Amino acid sequence: MNLNVLFLGTSSFALPSLRKLIESDLSSLTVVTRPDRPAGRGKKSSVTPVKSEALKHNLTLFQPEGRTELYAVLEKTNPDLLINVAFGMFLPPAVLDYPPLGCINLHPSLLPAYRGAAPIQRALMSGEEHTGVTVLFMSSELDAGDIILQEKTGIGPHENYGSLHDRLAELGAIKLLQALDLLEKGAAPRIRQDEEQATYAPPLTREEEKIIWSNPAIQIFNQVRALDPLPGAYTRFRNKRLKIWKTAPVGEDTSQGTKEDFAPLSPGTVSLVAKDYFEVASGQGSLRVLELQPEGKRRMSAGDFLKGYQLKVGDSFE
Repeated sequence: MNLNVLFLGTSSFALPSLRKLIESDLSSLTVVTRPDRPAGRGKKSSVTPVKSEALKHNLTLFQPEGRTELYAVLEKTNPDLLINVAFGMFLPPAVLDYPPLGCINLHPSLLPAYRGAAPIQRALMSGEEHTGVTVLFMSSELDAGDIILQEKTGIGPHENYGSLHDRLAELGAIKLLQALDLLEKGAAPRIRQDEEQATYAPPLTREEEKIIWSNPAIQIFNQVRALDPLPGAYTRFRNKRLKIWKTAPVGEDTSQGTKEDFAPLSPGTVSLVAKDYFEVASGQGSLRVLELQPEGKRRMSAGDFLKGYQLKVGDSFE
């Protein structure tokens, strides 16, 4: 492709798109990512996944600290097109108006649904059966620009954030290259979004990581898979934090596994203990716990957990 492209990306979601661009034999490809930041207990400098990939391919790389430095990069590289994939910085009008072909973005939802920072997690938390990717022209409003291309995909009944994130990243990279081809030919459509259909996906809060056992089992199930592998949903057990990684809702009978004369169990109460799993009563139905992680320990199967913790019916989680 006879295009001079400036690619802005930071997280691993951007990697399939960057790799596709490298393979597409652009006339010029320059990468911009966020600055290195301290991370981990030792506060060692941590590079972004996009920086690691760019260095691997010897691409020209910039790490501007802010919008002024980013604009200086534009003046230096003079791109035909700017591509933004999970960059993590609001782009001002001066940047958006600079490239002659505009600025485009890859977003992991079927816009105008789930505009914002956490569309994949929010779709899973809401129990959506479908989602998708959108390539759009960027505007000064959050994820509100004209749509170029979209692709819909189903969400598996037990799919978690990690697997859906990776699938959408790969699917989005394919649609991005298709949009690039249309832009080069001057044939890219501009489909206005229906503002009345817009929904939003704000960043997750720390409070949303805690399991509320009075919620329905299906809601907790969706919460758990939306937070796997990061940051993880948790509860408290024997005064310690316990992360829950894999579950399955098991219906309306919250007293399953107890004696027939037991009263319905309070939410958070263990209702059944089997060899390889246990079940916990919720506000509606029971939740089967299949994989978890005690505080300070590795992620493990429920079967391994049961071998060491002597869990019994009537025990409770907070």
